[in-house]
Amino acid sequence: MNDTIYQGIEQNPRFKELVRKRSRFAWLLSLITLALYVGFIFLIAFNPQWLGTPIAAGSTITRGIPIGVGLIVISFVLTGIYVFRANGEFDRLNAEVLREVKQ
Repeated sequence: MNDTIYQGIEQNPRFKELVRKRSRFAWLLSLITLALYVGFIFLIAFNPQWLGTPIAAGSTITRGIPIGVGLIVISFVLTGIYVFRANGEFDRLNAEVLREVKQ
């Protein structure tokens, strides 16, 4: 019985739509994250003096600190965006596929 359910799921057009949407969205967020981190590494490699410059006269905090913290915060935000969409649209599509296959 499980084999028929699995085959029904794999052949369901909504399941294919779910896989396509989820994959595309995950790749997009991954590429955004990768671009931000690679950009930061390039900035460290090619312009470390700029990152080492204090953000204000007499300050011990350099430009690199808020940029590094910002990267971490952006990673959490992008994860939250994925979870929000996964709990909404992706879970809805998943429930529809299961409902159709079990009928």
